[in-house]
Order: sequence, then C-alpha cells, then structure tokens
Amino acid sequence: MITVVGWDGSELSAKAVGKLREARLVVGPDAVLGQLRLNAATAADGELLEALDDHLEHGEGPAVVLAPGDPGFFGVVRRLRAHGLKPEVLPATSLVTRAFACAGLNWEDALIVAPSGPRQLNRAVNACRAHPKVALLVAPGVGPGELARELAPTTPRALIVCEDLGGPDERVTHSRMGEATTRPWKDPDVVLVIDPLHQPKEPSWVAGAQPGPSEWALPFEGGMPPEARAYVLAKLGPRLGDLVWDVGAGTGQIAVECARLGAAVVAVERDEERCARLRANVLEHGVKVALTRGQAPPALEPLPDPDAVFVGGGGLDVIVACAARGPRVLVCVLRKVEQVAAVLGRLREQGYRGEGTQIQVSKLVLDPDGSHRLAASDPVFVVHATPAHAA
Repeated sequence: MITVVGWDGSELSAKAVGKLREARLVVGPDAVLGQLRLNAATAADGELLEALDDHLEHGEGPAVVLAPGDPGFFGVVRRLRAHGLKPEVLPATSLVTRAFACAGLNWEDALIVAPSGPRQLNRAVNACRAHPKVALLVAPGVGPGELARELAPTTPRALIVCEDLGGPDERVTHSRMGEATTRPWKDPDVVLVIDPLHQPKEPSWVAGAQPGPSEWALPFEGGMPPEARAYVLAKLGPRLGDLVWDVGAGTGQIAVECARLGAAVVAVERDEERCARLRANVLEHGVKVALTRGQAPPALEPLPDPDAVFVGGGGLDVIVACAARGPRVLVCVLRKVEQVAAVLGRLREQGYRGEGTQIQVSKLVLDPDGSHRLAASDPVFVVHATPAHAA
C-alpha cells in the first residue's frame, strides 16, 4: 500500500501521522524528511520510483511518499499512476493556493503553468505575455530571474515571488523586473506574474484560461477578406504558449485574431498611421499585442524567436529573415501569382517545405431589382510552409 501525503508546513492530520507511523519506507525531499522523527527507512525523492519498486518487490509493508502541497496538482500522483501505481492521497494546501493567499489576491482567473525545466521556459513566458495573471511553479532553470529576463524587453509585469511557502523562512516579495534578475532568491516556490494595467472583466464561469472567442475571422474594415484570414489562422494554429509574429501587420487584423485565440503576439509595422489604427483595434478587442514600429528585417533582430510567423507585407528578404528564426510554421500572403514560385524557392533554401493556395471570395450581392448575383473579390495567394524535417 502506498500513501501520498501532502506537506505544507502545517501540522499533519491524524490520518497522515498514522500512515507515517505504519510506514516501513518514507520517500520525500531531504528538507521535509529532516523535520520529522521517523522510524522507517527513508529515501530521497530523486530515487522515488526505484525505491518504491525495490520496496514493493520485497513486500516490506506500507510506504509513504511525502510531497509539497497538493500532490495531485502538478505533483507526484501523476508520475506514480503513469508507473502503474494507484496510491491513496492525503492532500495539503497547494503551493498556488498559498501563494495567492499570501499575496491577498483572488485566483480563479489565473493561469497556472508548471514548466519542467528550461526547455519549456519559452512557453511559460509566452503564457505570461498573453495572460494578465499567471502563477508559475518554479523548476530548475525556470525561476524569477529567468522569467524576468525574458519578459523585460517587451512585457512589463509585476512579479510576486513566494519563497519557502509553509516553511520557517516563508517570504513574499513584490519585485520589479530588473530586481528579479539580479537578486539572490532563496528556495522560491511560486512566482505570480501580474499585468498591473489589466482591467478585470465580468467574473467567468470557468477558472484559468478562458474559453476561445465566440467568433473569429472578424469582419475588419479593409485588408484581406475574412474567409482568407480564416484560412491563414487555420494554418498558423495560434495557441496558448505560442509566440506569433505578424510582420507587415498593417492594422493588426491577424495580430488581434491570434491574441484572441490565446497566443502571445508581436506585430511589426513601419507606417505610423497603420500603427495608430492597430493600437485602436487592439484596445477595441481587449487583447495584448506588443507593437514594434520599424522596417523589417532589421526590426526583427531584437525580438524573441517565434513559434509561428505571418508575413503580410515585405519582400523576399523579410520572408527569408523570418524563416531563419526557425518557426514551426510560416504563412505569407501574396498578391501576384508570379511571386509564389520565388517565395517557395527561397523557403526551400531555408529548409522549409511549402505549398501555395489561391483564395478568391465570391459573395452574394442584392441588386436593386431584388435579384442576387455573385461579386468576386481580387484573389490572394497564401503560401504555407513548415520545416522540411518535420514533414
């Protein structure tokens, strides 16, 4: 029998104490094991599965796994069940609950991210760019310093760093971005990432990430037809955790749509008047879009690497510069069919495999005599490319 006991620094329940007294093996963090008087054999949590397998093989009686907070919330329960074990679980207060309580904040509208290591740092950062309230469970290589360094250039956020929650050195610090990158932190557990400019909307019926928009391919004034934009969005596949570049963004139609679908977005546009209209569209739809005013390709150099790129304006040099940053997908819109072969050729040189599609929209129009006819718009040519090695 394996019992998982949550530990939050408070006094253990009578049932948890009983399980520990009966246990022949207790597995947990050294810092926690050191605070308890145990008669059972112990093992560090880094040896969790090996220690349990050996214990169960020899039939040596009950075992207890000690875990921080609620072990069913991004915790050890998932790992045990994936290994074929079905433990009894006695939870404690989760670290996220304690973090928001210590900060005096509600958290039903918060997004919770738990990167397992540096490889997932970018996805966590993109979630913080796109969402106004995020709790990050700290992992090796993913803490307040790393988070602040990635966010600082384009995304101002307030950080609340929670250290040693439930322990003797519990501390909650409201930190500026620059301070977070230089300050030595002692055993941080959770970082709350808050957009101080965000105006909360009406309370939602669902916690965490909100449902997707009720409509997309919106009827913006000007730009490409909504039907063509729907195809572009389908190929871009913007999602929570992604960073999307909208290069030659114009009035920000693609940028706004991607942000509404949960992605972090950087719009690049050189024209001042279009930038003003882009800002107005962003405000009207209540989304977050980072605007970089400048000429691509140079304006792209300081930007973080994208997951997906839409090129709405610019020449072959812009498309090549975007492909060189290695996005999982690149989509561009061309006005002339003669451009398609050249773009596909240059993308192929960059290690991408692409295809081209012509989209022409014909809409029903009501004539004065009451009859209907089809009115065709000018065609657009959409090139969609993905890395050849991923095909």
